[in-house]
Amino acid sequence: MTKKATSEKLIRKGIRTDGRKPPDLRKIKIDVGPLEKADGSAYIEWGKNKILVAVYGPREVHPRHLALPDRAFFRCRYHMAPFSTDERKRPAPSRREIELSKVIRVALEPAILTEFYPKTGIDVHIEVLESDGGTRCASITAASIALADAGVPLKDLVVACAAGKIDGTIVLDLDDVEDQKGEADVPVAIMPRNGAISLLQMDGILNHAEFKEALDLAIEGCKQVYTLQKEALTKAYISEEGPIEEDIESSGGEPNE
Repeated sequence: MTKKATSEKLIRKGIRTDGRKPPDLRKIKIDVGPLEKADGSAYIEWGKNKILVAVYGPREVHPRHLALPDRAFFRCRYHMAPFSTDERKRPAPSRREIELSKVIRVALEPAILTEFYPKTGIDVHIEVLESDGGTRCASITAASIALADAGVPLKDLVVACAAGKIDGTIVLDLDDVEDQKGEADVPVAIMPRNGAISLLQMDGILNHAEFKEALDLAIEGCKQVYTLQKEALTKAYISEEGPIEEDIESSGGEPNE
């Protein structure tokens, strides 16, 4: 689907409608392990997005014929609550939710050492409680933390962020208004330790230079969020200070290895 340009200005004097500059992320809050009955869980607030993730497994697969002899069977379910959008959403899974379930699974699976648990299943359940653009990136980021919380062995955390184009300017982390009225959107997921890209999509039209600028900006955003992922897990397991909540501008840029 091609995005259509709009005459409404989304950037005025270098400032976006929500007060951010083009390379700024929205405020991010991460909570590790909010659900006691899940094997692993995470809650993320990314701007106005509110997303809860639960992980179950590795465990016996049901139905059993799905079991794989050489690795764990990995499933992902993305669902938006009926009250998550301005207009009530039908509770039945939509085509978009089915598509995003697959997209998120494909983004996460390369990081999971599924060969450690043959004939088992790992299930990720994502519930979007409130949506404000960029839910796939926030869901991937939170699901990776929930997998780590469940003790699932990972090559690295997977972190996702999007860049895009609004009013002819490349910007980071589009909110819902920018996503709907902007000219392009480029979601990216990476494993920062080795730089591997596990998800790269584009909606809209960009020339070669714009695409490279958007991709580089999205990767830089991923690195910033990666720092928050590691800090959240560290605080959950090493300190007693509780969940992390901070403005991304004060978090620094490159991740600490």
